[in-house]
Amino acid sequence: MINTHFSLKKNKKKFQKKTVENFNKLIININKDISNSSKTLNILNTKFKFNFKIKELKRFKKFHTVALIGMGGSILGAAAIYDFLKLKIKKKLYFFDNLDQDSIRDIKQKENLNKVLFLIISKSGNTIETLSNAFSLGAIKKNSKNVIVIAERKNNLLFSLSKKLNLFYIEHKKHVGGRYSVLSETGVIPAYLMGLNIEKLRSNNQKFLKGKNKIILRNNVIKLASFMSSKKFNNLIFLNYIPQLEKFLYWCQQLIAESLGKNKLGFLPVVSNVPKDHHSLLQLYLDGPKDKLFNIFSYEEKLRKKTKLKMFRKEENFLNKKSLSEIKIAQKNALIKVLKKKNIPFREFKIKKIDETILGELFSYFIVETVLIGKLLKIDPFNQPAVEEVKMLTKKLLSKKTKNNF
Repeated sequence: MINTHFSLKKNKKKFQKKTVENFNKLIININKDISNSSKTLNILNTKFKFNFKIKELKRFKKFHTVALIGMGGSILGAAAIYDFLKLKIKKKLYFFDNLDQDSIRDIKQKENLNKVLFLIISKSGNTIETLSNAFSLGAIKKNSKNVIVIAERKNNLLFSLSKKLNLFYIEHKKHVGGRYSVLSETGVIPAYLMGLNIEKLRSNNQKFLKGKNKIILRNNVIKLASFMSSKKFNNLIFLNYIPQLEKFLYWCQQLIAESLGKNKLGFLPVVSNVPKDHHSLLQLYLDGPKDKLFNIFSYEEKLRKKTKLKMFRKEENFLNKKSLSEIKIAQKNALIKVLKKKNIPFREFKIKKIDETILGELFSYFIVETVLIGKLLKIDPFNQPAVEEVKMLTKKLLSKKTKNNF
């Protein structure tokens, strides 16, 4: 289960009343989009049609080492899945999500690359960093049996190479943007290769669109949209007490930043690992500018192992027979009390279990919430015009340099 506790009090009543009416209309449209196979939110449909068959992937399960090559949404979702469920995964995984020569040198020194499965993902099929890493690793070779390519079926380099070199190819749906693709082929195929239950990962995709959960969603969306429209709260801090959730929060960071950072609006999502950051950033969070909202993520796991520490005086024995989990919970609860005292807006997500179902719920919840906030504020949550401008200019500069070299 995912439980949320809210302390977001500063809503404008007029805005809230208006958006409650709009929210109900938007939910109807959201459900229509989920049912429409040409819409992005169709990824939440329980009858979502994948562009692959499980039997086609079975031959790739023999690989014990997998290297994922991608950028942004093409790889962040898979990294989040691996990080959250690492204890259930028996395989070794490498993630290439940046231009880093040391990481490439590392895998070449440690692994026989002929025995590594390369999963190369790029929606456009022309992502510069993805292509650069794939070529640097020597992953793209004719008739390679250890390569899976996922890209759009159109005139792009990856698709063309997969056909020319006879590589195993899976089509990336053109209407599903990278940051929304985790519950489609982009995230589900890596999850399957990790040996995880992909049915459970997608089992509760529409949980927050029904009953009491819809009311929770509505309250969250209206409150967050109100804060965002006020432009007084520019920073959304993810206070993360769950180490396994760090990569998910980086996925969430991209989702929120690219979907809502438009028209001079948006939150700057910051991943803050705690309690470590209690000793570096907490002073600023609590006593600095009042321009921050906080999402607190906690997991009350039951650990048997407890500290053994008996001091000479009883008042110094507060750590004795306390598990690390108990200590972390105490720190989190103390922080929440101070946030309430200072009237700093926050909400808490309590994770009750570490499994595929819970992670799928988290992916689905933040996708729906983000889309609804965008729609309420008349922001297109699916495009990224500023990013595309930089991509086009980069290619133009590289092309110019290439011409000058000949």
